[in-house]
Amino acid sequence: MNNPEIFMREALDEARKGWGNTHPNPMVGAVIVESGKVVARGYHAKSGQAHAEVNALVDLGRKPLTNATIYVTLEPCSSTGDTGPCTQAILESGLKKVVVGAIDPDERHRGRGIEILRENRVEVTTCVCQADCEDLNLIFNQVAQKGSPLIAGKTATTLDGKVATRNGHSKWITGELARADVMRWRRLFPATAVGAGTVMVDNPQLTSRSDVSEYCPRRIIFDRRGLTIAQWKEHRIYTDEFQGRTTLVTVDGVPDPREMADEGISIWTLPNKTGDFWNSFKKRCIEKNITGIYVEGGPGLMSDLLAHRQLDYLFAYRAPKFLSDDASPAFVSGQEVSLMANCFGLTDVRHAIFGEDQLTRGHLQYPDQ
Repeated sequence: MNNPEIFMREALDEARKGWGNTHPNPMVGAVIVESGKVVARGYHAKSGQAHAEVNALVDLGRKPLTNATIYVTLEPCSSTGDTGPCTQAILESGLKKVVVGAIDPDERHRGRGIEILRENRVEVTTCVCQADCEDLNLIFNQVAQKGSPLIAGKTATTLDGKVATRNGHSKWITGELARADVMRWRRLFPATAVGAGTVMVDNPQLTSRSDVSEYCPRRIIFDRRGLTIAQWKEHRIYTDEFQGRTTLVTVDGVPDPREMADEGISIWTLPNKTGDFWNSFKKRCIEKNITGIYVEGGPGLMSDLLAHRQLDYLFAYRAPKFLSDDASPAFVSGQEVSLMANCFGLTDVRHAIFGEDQLTRGHLQYPDQ
């Protein structure tokens, strides 16, 4: 059993144990292998706590054997933050072989951990299961590379791209397995968002619900016309037990939301001009340490994000059914595209099957990029 991918996939399984709990840090997993067998495991559980490599060494509880190799999903850190550098922990342990999945995406540190290890005569192999290791940390990578939060849209459509019937009926387009996967992604993202129209029509809760527990991320409602303010007490997203994790994002000139603020709801009043609005929103998210937003908006919100090039990533669920009705809304609209070469597209595409439904996800590729 000498295939490095096998051990890296075990490290990936360890990393996923930190799903949704490590922000703003990445999920990282590590395993220590001796004589072809995993003898220790570790993962990064929470920001400020020990990193995966250190936890794996603690799990080992002794000096590694001379033939030991540590497999880690992300390049060992080389700088001191809340914890010491993992490169130093590896050197002090006596490990002489390190296998790395993804390279640190932050240009300030990229490759430095590997360089330090090699300078100290540690054998380092890189880019094993690289695509999977990078995909694990979509949110962290966005912030590290661009300094802005990852805005990811989620949509569920029929084969002909519709999100509802002509009278607005949409429950349910996809089946239970696909909807359970949505709950899993809600658990990962620091925030989930919808527009005012979705609040008024669907009265959503936006929590992550499983058979075991219910988790509430930061819940964001975009309401630039103040549609939900007058009757805010009628909407459970403003009144349930997670009320304090709700943020209303609005603009100057709407009805005064002071009563909502008095009840513990966060109010962000941003510039009304669309470009300024989105730039101010992203800046506020970074200030509040909200590194990723999972947008489950309707056609209006999704089209606005697309038109202003603010959508970074897309989760597109598709069911094997269609409406064939021109009056039924599509998940986005408003663009004029005359050539297939000018289409919007996805890169780093991933596919998954959930029962009869399909998920396609990837980074947005805009025609003018």
